[in-house]
Amino acid sequence: MTATTAIPLASREDAPALIAASPFLAELVKQLRAQDSYGHWEGKSDAEILAPYLVDPKSLPMIDDPDPDVLWRLELFYNAAGLAVERATGVMCAPMVKMHHEGFGRVVLIAGRLVAFNKYHRDVHRFGAPSLAKLAAQGDKVVDEAVALIGRFNAAATYG
Repeated sequence: MTATTAIPLASREDAPALIAASPFLAELVKQLRAQDSYGHWEGKSDAEILAPYLVDPKSLPMIDDPDPDVLWRLELFYNAAGLAVERATGVMCAPMVKMHHEGFGRVVLIAGRLVAFNKYHRDVHRFGAPSLAKLAAQGDKVVDEAVALIGRFNAAATYG
């Protein structure tokens, strides 16, 4: 079960600026729009498309199995992070997601032979952020960590 919060009016007005300022959010919007094969989201704003990522953790149960939609959003989140890393470094960066059906598992971003980012998730059914600004901060943090590691170990990232 997924509980998403309605986007406050102030956030809707700030959304274009937040998306423009965050390479991660721009990639996430592109990833989500690419999934719309029938054009149902063409009239929706970017803030409306990102709305399912806005969750209030207090409204969700402590223990629950993740929805397939939540797992899909998690995968798109890390796909967008990988693409943002690739745009920043020129090194192809691909996510690998392994989640248990009970909502825990690991996500890695791999660039060449380098694990550029590694995170263990628990309670995936609560995946998201309370605001677009915090979602941007989460994604940008992933991108910044991966870019820094690729810069530090460039030989491993570009091997082959």
